Amino acid sequence: MEGEHAPALTIEDSLASSLGSSVFDHFLANLVSQIAAGKSQARGLVLVAFNRSPAFYLELLRRKGVDAQHVDKRVRILDCYSDPLGWKKRVPPLKTAQNLPVKANVACFSDARDTNKLMASILDLGKGTSYSELTATSCNVLNLVYLLTEFVGQDKSRFAVAIDLVSSLLRYTSLPIVAGLVNKLRSNDQTSCIVWLIHSDLHEQRVSAALAYVSTMVASIQPIAQCTDEQTSQQNSVWLGKNSDKAKLHVRLKRRNGRVKLLAEELHLDQVGVKFTAVGDQNSNAAKSLLPKVQFNLQLSEQERVERAKVVLPYEHQGNGEEIQIYDGRRSLSDSISISQPSVASPVISDTQVAPGIGEIHYVRDSDDEQPDSDEDPDDDLDI
Repeated sequence: MEGEHAPALTIEDSLASSLGSSVFDHFLANLVSQIAAGKSQARGLVLVAFNRSPAFYLELLRRKGVDAQHVDKRVRILDCYSDPLGWKKRVPPLKTAQNLPVKANVACFSDARDTNKLMASILDLGKGTSYSELTATSCNVLNLVYLLTEFVGQDKSRFAVAIDLVSSLLRYTSLPIVAGLVNKLRSNDQTSCIVWLIHSDLHEQRVSAALAYVSTMVASIQPIAQCTDEQTSQQNSVWLGKNSDKAKLHVRLKRRNGRVKLLAEELHLDQVGVKFTAVGDQNSNAAKSLLPKVQFNLQLSEQERVERAKVVLPYEHQGNGEEIQIYDGRRSLSDSISISQPSVASPVISDTQVAPGIGEIHYVRDSDDEQPDSDEDPDDDLDI
């Protein structure tokens, strides 16, 4: 919605379950497929590559079945992997070195410490401006003019942003600057969504907490088998083998109204990719297996539900067509009957006459001069 920050997804893993890169690749390939099919709000994707080369991601999208033409039109890669600190520009190139072919949708960035330039480069790629000057100064490639008008253009179309590893960016700058960069990207009107990966065990707890705070969804990858300090080296090898291709994915989704929704799935890594399976049925079966162990029933039977529905609560009949009469204990029943207007169908019952089958309670107050708002409670003798 206009005026709101773009949704942000944090994928975090650790050494105990190091499948974060595979999960990131899965989300990246699905996002590009949705953009190519026109099913996403974003018309393009800007991928900030810190952890792996642009060639890896181009090959990944090809293996996932994304058309190469859609990749050239809809995907822009900001290469922060080849020369993140600009060291290669200071070293003269070797005469025997061969210049590798440069993709038109790949732009090099060589100043990872300057997040302002990084922000500007991401927005330039997303907005569809020409990045020939950026590429020529960073990668020493001349005459590479490629206008991205087919990507997003100068209209109000939106684009998605993916950062393959925030942990690498945190090596060059501080946490407040990285959090500020994320907030600026989220608050930009043309940003559709943001997704990034972080290795949580490489940083302090406050780093993961800060990135989770600026995220609308956090996907935490947890190991299937837990390791203890008492395990031997052979047991540790078995533990690593179990967690090498299987893990638990715990998702925490924060809604606009402040509510938090928790989801849990199991993921399995094979040669094709990542597959997810729901774990809700297993949890419900485990919960049902605990019921026979208790000494009392936690649920009502069908007969008990029927009997409970037949019970009429006190004063439940009041207001359903009958006259509402509430006795407050300050006057006798005969006085209330004499004050009320008698109906034609029922005769007036005198003080000395009592209709058969009708009981009467006589109540005598201690003092008639006592005001109704006194400290005495008319029902203090009742055991309620």
